[in-house]
Amino acid sequence: MKQDLKAAGHDTKDAAKDTGHAVKKTTVKAAHATENGTKKAATATERDTKKIAHATATDTNEAAHATAHGTKKVWAKTKSTTKGAVNGAKEGAEKPAN
Repeated sequence: MKQDLKAAGHDTKDAAKDTGHAVKKTTVKAAHATENGTKKAATATERDTKKIAHATATDTNEAAHATAHGTKKVWAKTKSTTKGAVNGAKEGAEKPAN
């Protein structure tokens, strides 16, 4: 009986070691997979962020040029309309009242 208990103790000890090794192996494997996945995600994020930043800069530049062009067109129309109104008012003021 004493020998059976001793053998059972060794079996339990060996099983615990095997379980510990399996847990360690799985944990290390999971850690490596997480590290690799994180690196891939970081690389993809960096690449996509650069693409988006470039596209945003390009679109912003195009919008600025379009805004400047539109502003010049509106200014030209406003300028000519204002001159016309000023001249019309001037002529109206110079005419004698009836």
